[in-house]
Amino acid sequence: MHTSKLIIALALAGATNALAAPPDLKLGKAAFARCAGCHSMNYDINGPRLCGLIGRRAGSMPGFDYSAAMQRADIVWSARTLDRLLTDPRKAVPGTTMTEGAVPRRAERSALVAYLLAANNGPECQGPR
Repeated sequence: MHTSKLIIALALAGATNALAAPPDLKLGKAAFARCAGCHSMNYDINGPRLCGLIGRRAGSMPGFDYSAAMQRADIVWSARTLDRLLTDPRKAVPGTTMTEGAVPRRAERSALVAYLLAANNGPECQGPR
Protein backbone atom coordinates (compact mmCIF):
# COMPACT_ATOMS: atom_id res chain seq x y z
CA MET A 1 0.00 0.00 0.00
CA HIS A 2 1.31 3.46 -0.83
CA THR A 3 2.21 5.78 2.05
CA SER A 4 -0.46 8.28 0.97
CA LYS A 5 -3.16 5.60 1.29
CA LEU A 6 -1.87 4.69 4.75
CA ILE A 7 -1.97 8.34 5.84
CA ILE A 8 -5.59 8.56 4.67
CA ALA A 9 -6.36 5.33 6.53
CA LEU A 10 -4.84 6.74 9.70
CA ALA A 11 -6.92 9.87 9.37
CA LEU A 12 -10.02 7.70 9.09
CA ALA A 13 -8.87 5.73 12.13
CA GLY A 14 -8.85 8.90 14.16
CA ALA A 15 -5.16 9.76 14.21
CA THR A 16 -4.86 13.43 15.08
CA ASN A 17 -1.49 13.97 13.47
CA ALA A 18 -1.75 11.71 10.41
CA LEU A 19 -0.41 14.28 7.96
CA ALA A 20 2.61 15.14 10.11
CA ALA A 21 4.24 11.72 9.85
CA PRO A 22 3.67 8.47 7.96
CA PRO A 23 2.39 5.57 10.04
CA ASP A 24 4.92 3.60 12.02
CA LEU A 25 4.43 0.14 10.53
CA LYS A 26 7.19 -1.29 12.76
CA LEU A 27 5.22 -0.14 15.81
CA GLY A 28 2.08 -1.62 14.23
CA LYS A 29 3.77 -4.96 13.63
CA ALA A 30 5.05 -4.96 17.21
CA ALA A 31 1.54 -4.13 18.46
CA PHE A 32 0.19 -7.04 16.41
CA ALA A 33 2.26 -9.36 18.61
CA ARG A 34 -0.36 -8.85 21.34
CA CYS A 35 -3.01 -10.09 18.87
CA ALA A 36 -1.01 -13.11 17.70
CA GLY A 37 -2.16 -15.32 20.57
CA CYS A 38 -5.62 -15.36 19.02
CA HIS A 39 -5.15 -14.13 15.43
CA SER A 40 -2.94 -14.95 12.48
CA MET A 41 -3.00 -13.32 9.10
CA ASN A 42 -3.49 -16.64 7.24
CA TYR A 43 -5.20 -19.13 9.53
CA ASP A 44 -7.76 -19.30 12.34
CA ILE A 45 -6.63 -19.70 15.93
CA ASN A 46 -8.95 -18.62 18.77
CA GLY A 47 -9.92 -15.70 16.52
CA PRO A 48 -10.44 -15.68 12.76
CA ARG A 49 -7.64 -15.10 10.24
CA LEU A 50 -7.14 -11.47 9.36
CA CYS A 51 -6.23 -11.66 5.66
CA GLY A 52 -9.18 -10.30 3.77
CA LEU A 53 -10.44 -8.49 6.86
CA ILE A 54 -10.80 -5.05 5.25
CA GLY A 55 -14.24 -4.77 3.67
CA ARG A 56 -15.46 -8.01 5.27
CA ARG A 57 -18.58 -8.06 7.42
CA ALA A 58 -17.96 -8.94 11.07
CA GLY A 59 -18.69 -12.56 11.91
CA SER A 60 -18.63 -13.73 8.30
CA MET A 61 -15.37 -15.68 7.75
CA PRO A 62 -16.52 -19.07 6.45
CA GLY A 63 -15.66 -21.95 8.74
CA PHE A 64 -14.96 -19.84 11.85
CA ASP A 65 -17.21 -20.29 14.91
CA TYR A 66 -17.97 -16.68 15.93
CA SER A 67 -19.71 -15.57 19.09
CA ALA A 68 -23.39 -14.71 18.70
CA ALA A 69 -22.52 -11.06 19.41
CA MET A 70 -20.01 -10.88 16.55
CA GLN A 71 -22.44 -12.64 14.21
CA ARG A 72 -25.10 -10.01 15.04
CA ALA A 73 -22.70 -7.05 14.78
CA ASP A 74 -23.57 -4.71 11.93
CA ILE A 75 -19.94 -3.88 11.15
CA VAL A 76 -17.90 -3.90 7.97
CA TRP A 77 -14.20 -3.80 8.81
CA SER A 78 -12.41 -0.60 7.85
CA ALA A 79 -9.80 1.62 9.48
CA ARG A 80 -12.56 3.41 11.39
CA THR A 81 -14.34 0.28 12.63
CA LEU A 82 -11.06 -1.43 13.57
CA ASP A 83 -10.07 1.66 15.56
CA ARG A 84 -13.40 1.55 17.39
CA LEU A 85 -13.04 -2.18 18.14
CA LEU A 86 -9.44 -1.87 19.30
CA THR A 87 -10.33 1.08 21.54
CA ASP A 88 -12.84 -0.99 23.53
CA PRO A 89 -13.96 -4.35 22.09
CA ARG A 90 -16.76 -4.84 24.63
CA LYS A 91 -18.23 -1.42 23.88
CA ALA A 92 -17.89 -1.83 20.10
CA VAL A 93 -19.48 -5.31 20.13
CA PRO A 94 -21.38 -5.89 23.39
CA GLY A 95 -21.19 -9.56 24.34
CA THR A 96 -18.07 -10.26 22.30
CA THR A 97 -15.74 -13.00 23.48
CA MET A 98 -12.79 -10.82 22.38
CA THR A 99 -11.70 -9.71 25.83
CA GLU A 100 -7.98 -8.98 25.43
CA GLY A 101 -8.10 -6.73 22.36
CA ALA A 102 -8.08 -3.21 23.78
CA VAL A 103 -5.20 -1.00 22.64
CA PRO A 104 -5.64 2.13 24.75
CA ARG A 105 -2.75 4.21 23.38
CA ARG A 106 -3.94 6.07 20.25
CA ALA A 107 -0.52 6.07 18.53
CA GLU A 108 -0.09 2.34 19.02
CA ARG A 109 -3.67 1.64 17.93
CA SER A 110 -3.29 3.80 14.80
CA ALA A 111 -0.03 2.05 13.95
CA LEU A 112 -1.71 -1.35 14.43
CA VAL A 113 -4.60 -0.37 12.15
CA ALA A 114 -2.12 0.89 9.53
CA TYR A 115 -0.18 -2.38 9.80
CA LEU A 116 -3.38 -4.44 9.32
CA LEU A 117 -4.34 -2.34 6.29
CA ALA A 118 -0.87 -2.73 4.79
CA ALA A 119 -0.74 -6.47 5.55
CA ASN A 120 -4.10 -7.02 3.85
CA ASN A 121 -2.55 -5.65 0.65
CA GLY A 122 0.90 -7.14 1.20
CA PRO A 123 2.64 -10.44 0.57
CA GLU A 124 1.31 -11.90 3.86
CA CYS A 125 -2.15 -12.04 2.30
CA GLN A 126 -1.42 -12.99 -1.28
CA GLY A 127 -2.46 -16.36 -2.62
CA PRO A 128 -5.14 -18.75 -1.39
CA ARG A 129 -6.75 -18.12 1.99
